[in-house]
Amino acid sequence: MSPLLFSMGSSSGLAERLAQACALELGELIQRPFPDQESYLRLMTAVAGRDVAFFSPLDRPDAKTLPLLLLAAAAREQGARSVGLVAPYLGYMRQDRAFNPGEAVTSVSYAALLSRAFDWLVTVDPHLHRHASLAAIYTIPSAVASAAQPVADWVRREVDNPILIGPDEESAQWVEHIASLAGARSTVLRKTRRGDYDVSIDGAPLQQNSGATPVIVDDIVSSGRTMIEAARLVRHAGWRPPICIAVHALFAGDAYQALQSAGSARIISTNTITHPSNTIDVSRPLADAVAQFVGEARGPSELIGVTPELRQGKQRSQS
Repeated sequence: MSPLLFSMGSSSGLAERLAQACALELGELIQRPFPDQESYLRLMTAVAGRDVAFFSPLDRPDAKTLPLLLLAAAAREQGARSVGLVAPYLGYMRQDRAFNPGEAVTSVSYAALLSRAFDWLVTVDPHLHRHASLAAIYTIPSAVASAAQPVADWVRREVDNPILIGPDEESAQWVEHIASLAGARSTVLRKTRRGDYDVSIDGAPLQQNSGATPVIVDDIVSSGRTMIEAARLVRHAGWRPPICIAVHALFAGDAYQALQSAGSARIISTNTITHPSNTIDVSRPLADAVAQFVGEARGPSELIGVTPELRQGKQRSQS
């Protein structure tokens, strides 16, 4: 029988496209709250003897994680052959070390929770900063799909004379990669963060206005302050209104409205997290990554955006 994919919550059709691309059967589940806010959970599709994957973008992870872990346990109890996780956005990657005494290093603790519950993990562009790779904290085989090619394709198709702008030094490596794929120029700004909503950016690289269309690209937009400040600097330097692209559209609080008010020409995101700004589809690289573990296997030439380490990870898990 074909592997099963259970989708938890809204996914803007991404789970359905993933299932089709990998020849997975979409399973049915019931999730509803009891009056006391505990969860009633039921797998309506039989899982015994089958490879099972759960699809759940892990934004707002506190509300999503416990039901996810309980359903993974239920699948094992009901005889699933394997249980994997497809999390297009992977939460709890921010706190990668203790900055103050007593702080929980939640990226490590969260990785341990998921590693105990699942046999493998697939995500899109996780926020790796001080961790060299997912393998540094996750003990299960993992695959990272990259949104770089879909983003570059969209820029090349939709933007006239683009210049890609990274709002901070962390964005440099992959902004430059996207620019290379899109055949565009790039520049990177320098950021100082003093708090969740207190950010300053050095706009010196923007002083020479080339007449290009500015495209600000960041992996995660949460409070939005980094991208808002970058957009403000672009406008202040006399450039055209910028196009703002986020891989993961968290947009906490009023971040989306504030970015609109900052003078952005367009706000674009991929569909890793359901949001009105979703424009760029990442189903192809995501499917190529998932196919390393379940579904129809692809040839190496089709593995667009999948890191080589991950293919080795699957071989280790099967040995």
